[in-house]
Order: sequence, then structure tokens, then C-alpha cells
Amino acid sequence: MGVWRGLRVAFVLGSVFMILLIIVYWDDVGGFNLYPLQDHKRCPLQSPSCPRTTTPSPSTAGLQSRSPLPVSTTIFSTKGGGAAVEDRQEQREVKTTGGEGEQKRISSRRLDVEQEERKQRIMDVCSDLDFPGRTRSFEQIPNRELDHLIVDDTNQIIYCYVPKVACTNWKRVMVVLSQALISPSSGKPYTDPEAIPPDLVHNATLYLTFAKFWRHYGSLSRHLMALKLQHYTKFLFVRDPFVRLISAFRNKFGRPNEDFYKQFGSVMLRRYGNISESLPEKAAQAFAAGIKPTFQQFVSYLLDPETEKENIFNEHWRQIYRLCHPCQVKYDFIGRLETLESDADHLLKLLDVDHLLHFPSGARNRTAASWERDWFSQIPLTMRRELYKLYQPDFELFGYPKPDSVLH
Repeated sequence: MGVWRGLRVAFVLGSVFMILLIIVYWDDVGGFNLYPLQDHKRCPLQSPSCPRTTTPSPSTAGLQSRSPLPVSTTIFSTKGGGAAVEDRQEQREVKTTGGEGEQKRISSRRLDVEQEERKQRIMDVCSDLDFPGRTRSFEQIPNRELDHLIVDDTNQIIYCYVPKVACTNWKRVMVVLSQALISPSSGKPYTDPEAIPPDLVHNATLYLTFAKFWRHYGSLSRHLMALKLQHYTKFLFVRDPFVRLISAFRNKFGRPNEDFYKQFGSVMLRRYGNISESLPEKAAQAFAAGIKPTFQQFVSYLLDPETEKENIFNEHWRQIYRLCHPCQVKYDFIGRLETLESDADHLLKLLDVDHLLHFPSGARNRTAASWERDWFSQIPLTMRRELYKLYQPDFELFGYPKPDSVLH
């Protein structure tokens, strides 16, 4: 009996201890390690003498020294991330002296003002313009719609990637910063973004996204998202919505692409192509026979109400506000493809990683005006106007002018 009594006492004491542990754990998530995907054997990227050790994660003193997050907040404050960015910039400015330094400071301030204007515009549009999903809170966004928010716990960064807006190169940067991929030639993590094969960076298993949080953290997932949105630096890059559509069409339907032909191209041809005979099974066969979707058929597909009754828009032409939720997530930095070089340099400086890597160089695109004139010239005016309404929130949110030359 004495043994059983001892076991019961031990069980009760153990239960009490676990309850206390859960209470402390919930009140201060930062007191425990919540990043099982992070390799704690690696050395900091900043350290030249060591391959990798983990930098202090937000589960340590970093979060304990910052203000707590109200989880019910609809648009999350950027006090943590924004303050970190300002501190980094001030430290860099102190190091810069002389005439060249003064020019850099002026340029940096100009870019900072530009960023504030972009962020303010988003806030204004989210308050004034009515569009789907604008008024819902972050907690009301389904997990499956958070799959474009990539989280880097080591560097405390959240990047919302937008296909056809330099996302391949930004994913390369994220891979280098997180050291998530080993180079087969050196046996060490990649340090040069341009050395990473483009097809590898689109492997979804490389990244932790908000959509994966439930799988890893269960009921704690939304609480953790709130903490990271409060304290991490959040950024995205955007592009003229119509030019992005043209780029997506050229990339996916301008040359044989088996996946996109089977899933989307064949649907467009059957619905809007007036093709009576059966279609070739393979994209290569169809293209060889001169059978391929036209841009007008693509626009018809986008405007057809039946399209999204079957499946949500593919990420390559889904609106940016539906990918990145700018009315619910208050981004610290909004870059533009049209000013990619200067915006990328400025962001890497704000993140204080510009001494570690450079943004990969890429081919320059044709100007937006010439693309729109060329591609929309064969599209009926009524369809152009309907298409603008479909993508108007992106035009308004990110400050792109209404394309009057296309709409009149």
C-alpha cells in the first residue's frame, strides 16, 4: 500500500507541476523553444569563424524585453519589427561620414519617406475602398490562405512572396539567410543567392509558412503567429497588376508547360476557343499543332464566375491582396518591382544583412506602358474594364495609376 500511495502522490505532484508549466508557458511563450524546425547546431551567418550557431530566437530574451501582443489585434502593430529596423539604420548612419555618407543619408531618408507613403496609402485604402475580405480580422483568415507568408525565425523576418514579382530571387535570399539548403559542391549552406538553382527554391519543404503552423504548434499556432507579426520585420514586393498578369500568361502559356496546359490551358481552349475536335493530351503536341490559349481566352477565364466556383485562382494570377492580406498584416516594407534595385538594396540595409549578400541581378523587363498597349489592344473594351474592377484593390492599395489608356 505504501508503494501505491507514493505513486499516487507522485502523480498528483507531477500533474500540478505540468499545470503550472503550461500556465507559465502560455503567459510567456518566449520562455520556451517553439522552433523545432530550426537547427540549433548551426552557427550565425554573421560569424566568419563558424559555419552556424543559432542566433537568439524570439523564444529568448528578445521577446521578453519587448511589449506583449494583444492577440485580438486586427492590423498588427510593427513596434517590434519597425523599431529594430530604425535601430539598425541609425547604427549604420553613425558609421557613415563625409560627403558620400551625407548623400547616402539623404537617399536613405528619401526612401524612408517613400515607404511611409506606401504604408499610409494601404491604411487609407483599407479604410475607404470596399473589396472582399477587407474587414475581416487576421484570426478570420483561413490557414490555407496564409501559405505565402514565409517565416525565418533565425533572422526574425516574414516575407510574403508574390509570384511574378521577383519571388524566385527573394526566396534565394531567404534560403541564404536561414541557411536552409546545403550546396552539393561545398557541403555547406549556400552563401551566394545566385548560386542556388531556381527550381530548388520553389520547393515548399524549404520554408516554414503560417499555413504550416497548425501542423507544428496545434492550438498555439494563432498565438505564435500574433507574436511573430508583432516582433518580426515583415515585407513584400508588388507589381503593376496588369503587367503581372501579362507576365504570368507569357510564362505559363506562351511556351509548352505540361502542368499549366493540363490544368488551365486545356480548360480555356475548350470553353472559349471554339474547338470542336479533341485536344492533344500533351502541351508540346498542342503547341506544335498551333493550338494554344490566347491572351483573350485567358482574360475570359479570369472573368468567368464559374472559374472560382471550381478552384481558387492560381497564385500566379491571384490578386496580391488575397495572397498577402495587407489590411490585416501591417508590413514594415513594401517594395516594387519597378524600383527593384533601389528597394532591394534599401531593404537589405534595413535588415542589416547587406554585408552578407547582394540581391541577385535579373533580366530587365519591358516598360509597363508598352506591355499594356501591346497585349490589351485585342481585348474588347468591356472586358478590359471588368478586368480592372477585378484587380482594382491591387491598383489602389499599392499606388498604381488607373490604366486610362487601356480602359478608354
